[in-house]
Amino acid sequence: MKAASQGVHVLLKSAPRRTDTLGLQYAVLVRNGAIMLRDIPKQSSARAETVVVDQKDPSNDSATTATTATTTATVALLGLGYVGLPTALAMHDAGLTVIGIDISSRRISEIRTGRPDLLPSDMDRLALARQDPDRFIITDDLAELAGADFVIVAVPTPVDSYLTPDLVPLRTACAAVVASARAGQTIILTSTSYVGCTRDLIEIPLRLRGFEPGTDIFISFSPERIDPANTQFGQAQVPRVVGGLTPACTSRAAALIATISGATHLVSSTEAAELTKLLENTFRAVNISLANEFAEVAHHLGLDPVEIVKAAATKPFGFMAFYPGPGVGGHCIPCDPHYLLWQMRSHQQHPSVIAAAMESISTRPARVVERAAQVLAAVERGVRGARVLVAGVAYKPDIADVRESPALRIIAGLRQRGAHVSVYDPVVSSITVDGEVFLSQQGAVTVRDYDLVVVCCLHTSMDPAVFADARLVLDATYQLPAAVNRQVP
Repeated sequence: MKAASQGVHVLLKSAPRRTDTLGLQYAVLVRNGAIMLRDIPKQSSARAETVVVDQKDPSNDSATTATTATTTATVALLGLGYVGLPTALAMHDAGLTVIGIDISSRRISEIRTGRPDLLPSDMDRLALARQDPDRFIITDDLAELAGADFVIVAVPTPVDSYLTPDLVPLRTACAAVVASARAGQTIILTSTSYVGCTRDLIEIPLRLRGFEPGTDIFISFSPERIDPANTQFGQAQVPRVVGGLTPACTSRAAALIATISGATHLVSSTEAAELTKLLENTFRAVNISLANEFAEVAHHLGLDPVEIVKAAATKPFGFMAFYPGPGVGGHCIPCDPHYLLWQMRSHQQHPSVIAAAMESISTRPARVVERAAQVLAAVERGVRGARVLVAGVAYKPDIADVRESPALRIIAGLRQRGAHVSVYDPVVSSITVDGEVFLSQQGAVTVRDYDLVVVCCLHTSMDPAVFADARLVLDATYQLPAAVNRQVP
């Protein structure tokens, strides 16, 4: 049996065990800045690299052999947005050295001064990390990528005005990673993209540089599963999917991901992991579209759609509750299915259900504007010249993120019809719509001063009772049953 002093990492059988989807057990340890992944195969493997020692009996020569991915745990996070920064903080909290890289000087400043938009738990982590500059480095210097043993790419993957994937951020980030790559690195893409992007943007360029994936460099895709402002399902509670170019690639990526995730689900390839993420978000898009359509059905039948969904949700199997709203926002649901539709066009395929769902989602804000006109018309008031307050402009409660927020398109539609629009949002200080800046009311608001209040997002800091004083309320959240003169889209 080899000794630890000969360079073999000694792992303890008492370490916490997890089980992956291939039926293998493994243990993950972080010791003195090192990540250790121990696979425990059903049968011993000839590719074993590590001796596993029984803690109770170090001299046990029958100790199980195992495969280990071990490295000095320096992790570079490229992209410090709503995914990258919480990931960086979780890894620092797990005992790893983290280099956070972002090209936005504004974002760097927010992080260094402790002012990013984060969950309270992550704000606490950030406060601790800022006191540990040796293990938590924030920079805009892409050259720092070369010093990392693990590199995680977590940059936005939006669509353009034609709903075509905008791959510029991802291509730019991957090009920087390829240029800085060195032997022994493990590179993990987490940004949602088309199937094959890991091979196109990382594997092929690295092979052109002379690297052999799975031998001297390790490449995987592990889609992010962070839900901003969700306090119920943090990273530690959410399993992560990992798919590598080779088994060795998958193992090394899983070793890192397991330090911040409660479980890992290993799939056969990077493509399988990429399509998994697209399915997750397409599933949500299709069901949100259906919920909005059912809201229309309920409206015409004089029924409350929320009551109907809640009643259906009492069925303990075969149903998942989705609720109607003003539309969808962020860089997931409005964008990700378009990556799949775009890719399928090159295969002369037309996924009709997905296409119809995305068309429905795209037109939902216009439907809210039309309903606003109808509600005003019912009291003999036109949209032109009407004073309209749009309440809640973030795309979801309790965050300041307005990317793709349906409220922006609702405001634009109301302005195009001649309404005088004001904004109320205690979390978002200002927004820009069609070049016009709207400063948000963040203190007490007098809803009685407006002809119509359109509620698009309800933060927990917004008291629903405030809207009871409004003349008319169009509740696009479907969450204000007590509001006087409440209408829904």
